[in-house]
Amino acid sequence: MKPTTSTPPAAPAKTDWPVTAIPGQPGAHLHGEEDEGLDAAAESSAEADNPPESQAPASEGERILDELRTTIRRYVVMPSEEALTATTLWAAATHLQTVWQHAPRLAVVGPAKRCGKSRLLEVLIETVHDPLITVNASAAAIFRSIDGSNPPTLLVDEVDTIFGSAKVAEKNEEMRGLLNAGHSRNRPTLRVSGPNHEVQKFSTYAMAALAGIGDLPDTIMDRSVVIRMRRRAGNEKVTAWRYGRDDVVVRELRERLAAWLGGLHDEARALEPKLPVDDRAADTWEPLISVADLAGGEWPRMARAACKVMTDYESGRDEDGGLKIRILTDIRRAFAGEGNPPALRTNRLLDILNADPEAPWAEHSPKGLTSRGLQILLDDYGIGSGNRRFPGGNQAKGFTPGQFADAWMRYCPPENPAPEAAPATGA
Repeated sequence: MKPTTSTPPAAPAKTDWPVTAIPGQPGAHLHGEEDEGLDAAAESSAEADNPPESQAPASEGERILDELRTTIRRYVVMPSEEALTATTLWAAATHLQTVWQHAPRLAVVGPAKRCGKSRLLEVLIETVHDPLITVNASAAAIFRSIDGSNPPTLLVDEVDTIFGSAKVAEKNEEMRGLLNAGHSRNRPTLRVSGPNHEVQKFSTYAMAALAGIGDLPDTIMDRSVVIRMRRRAGNEKVTAWRYGRDDVVVRELRERLAAWLGGLHDEARALEPKLPVDDRAADTWEPLISVADLAGGEWPRMARAACKVMTDYESGRDEDGGLKIRILTDIRRAFAGEGNPPALRTNRLLDILNADPEAPWAEHSPKGLTSRGLQILLDDYGIGSGNRRFPGGNQAKGFTPGQFADAWMRYCPPENPAPEAAPATGA
């Protein structure tokens, strides 16, 4: 069943912060005590159970997704509201993976230990379709485990033991190839087996969540919904996870998800959702947005907002030029933070870049990012510092915004992306 063409809801307010927190930008973390979040969710749930006469009752799908979202929030501090929405939809989408053309990966990454990566995987184990959890398995074991018409959902913890360094990753090229191929249907791996040495096809298609320290290889990140976890702050509270108690309760949500989505295969297959992204990002996000459209309510809008904000942020980090695109975005932010002056001294720009604890520049060299290192990053764009006149008649090396205008337009995400309004859905 396709969404109706009735008047779409109003577009959400613009969001100018990415999926991970950046100093000086509000709202990237979920703030407030856990109890406050749960109280708000409880009030929202009560309103859904007892809607005013003018408000249509929430659909079964909307109620289940709301409960799943609240459940994840109860046990894990997510890096943003968008990340929480995306994770909820990804877990639900695993129950319809036989419908999708692409199997999006969920890359749960963080800069260090104790960022909540494994805890998030523990919650997902109890919510996804037929979970298959592993640590550092071989590619052969994986593709033999997921071969079939309705494969399990693969969850790999401590994936940094497979891809954590260039030397280790080189030994696991087969695993990387398997995870890349399994993003799309009809990409089997071939093996010679049996006494007659016959060629046998093994399906690689399966949805997968991968958790570990540091980024995964670029080709996997490009096929992933990326959740950038952060270490929990002292004022951020979560409920302790206890097996035999919490897993039993969460598992009931999995049963409800399976029951709701089990009868929607034909409707899901017929959907052609309007997406705010294209190319590989559209392939990855289509299953999540389709689930949101099936649920209705606020979910279509929230799904598209999450898609736009998260993909825009990741667009400056992927491929082999990730740092070179990231430097453009950070320089644009530096100019804005200084009030967009006609010129910015090189030394001042370097101080701003190196002061950002979330950026890689402070660790670029023992002295942080230097003028020489900055010039190397900007060489491909034909941008270099020059003698500029500053207030007071002083001259110094610096940059002007005009030098970056063309590069910002071509390579950087919009400064304040506005997610597209979601189409209204029929009953």
